[in-house]
Amino acid sequence: MSVVVEFTVTADSFALGRSLGEQEGMYIELERVVPTPKSVMPFFWVRGGDVEQLERGVRDSDYIENLTALDSVGERVLYRVDWTGNYEDLVQGIVKTEGTVLVASGNSEWTFHVRFLDHERVAEFYNYCTDHDISIHIERVYSLTEESIRGRSFDLTSEQREALVLALRRGYFDTPRDVSMEELAGELDISQQAFSDRLRRGNERVLRNVLLSETI
Repeated sequence: MSVVVEFTVTADSFALGRSLGEQEGMYIELERVVPTPKSVMPFFWVRGGDVEQLERGVRDSDYIENLTALDSVGERVLYRVDWTGNYEDLVQGIVKTEGTVLVASGNSEWTFHVRFLDHERVAEFYNYCTDHDISIHIERVYSLTEESIRGRSFDLTSEQREALVLALRRGYFDTPRDVSMEELAGELDISQQAFSDRLRRGNERVLRNVLLSETI
């Protein structure tokens, strides 16, 4: 049974993170890929920050031979990198334990969602990180079956579900709207700000479950 591990690490835990450095206002997202010794995360998107400074830093890195800007979409730029040599870092741990990177994004701190073939591979990956002094903070570990069941409720709190259902039934999402947020908040006897917060957080959880689950 395949297992997904969600964890966070600092940028210095893997070569690309070290090469990209840390820029305020910059967001980096790696393309989904099954890492292999010959093809380790060759594509990544960059949004915000100083891309010229980033390019200079990456080209000066000991870990990278070539950096190529492939495309630009709005404020995002897609790059391809060619890696050099072998190094014992986080990504090599994923390669050696046959993991698949589903999500990888960040700047000074990165979030990874990695799928492993089974719990044994997860244990091997954790041991690899421990043996190489790579500090990871595990947020969640779950099987796809467990996630499928959880996804039906979208991981909503009862208050978030109540706000979403009320807004949907009363026509808040219609165009034009049939009801105002102030009226909906009044029906629940809470402030407009509290209702707005429940609605926003609920929407985010639903979208994350629906959209990000497509990458699993």
